[in-house]
Amino acid sequence: MIDPTATVDAGADVHPSASVGARSTIGRRAEVRANAAVGADCRVEAGVLVDDSVTLGDGVQIERGALLYRGVTIADDVFVGPGAILTNDRYPRAVTTSSELADAADRAVTPVQLQDGASIGAGAVVVAGVTIGAYATVGAGAVVTRDVPSHALVVGSPARRIGWVCSCGARLVDAEGHPADAVPPPYALHTELICSSCERVYAYIPDAETLEERAGPPQGAPA
Repeated sequence: MIDPTATVDAGADVHPSASVGARSTIGRRAEVRANAAVGADCRVEAGVLVDDSVTLGDGVQIERGALLYRGVTIADDVFVGPGAILTNDRYPRAVTTSSELADAADRAVTPVQLQDGASIGAGAVVVAGVTIGAYATVGAGAVVTRDVPSHALVVGSPARRIGWVCSCGARLVDAEGHPADAVPPPYALHTELICSSCERVYAYIPDAETLEERAGPPQGAPA
């Protein structure tokens, strides 16, 4: 079902069993396959593949040429950059054990999940079975082979954590104004991570390897 307020380009291919939410747009040559669900206020650009049963939350932006394969679930307010690929099979083979050409039904899908507010950079690859935490950022061209904690900034191949990002997307800094380390020093006098853009303050939670937003000014700052 396509909501009457949605806009679907005449050159897009949307399967009759797929759904497109209110005010969403589907671009030219985009393909939304059977049982896929696109939420409200989404933007799916030209040449994007939204495979069978893929789910997009509300406010999601999928840039040109991104490929989202069966088994992908995307929460609200997620950004997927141009040419990014979200895979679904960790052990792909072209043929079955009986030497017949494999098709989608022969493959064991290993899901990928992108949580609220996550961002995937241009050309990045997210390997099957990975969860990208809320408000995490995956750098352009990265190859993500394991879970990414919320608010983490990861780059490279294989992707590694180099720092942390705010809910607004800006890189967090330490009390000295330097980009925060991947693992903040445990015995620093002031351990908070600060957003110089929106002034949010976070604390590093070692056991969970993630951040927790804190109310009020940083330690040592005037109230």
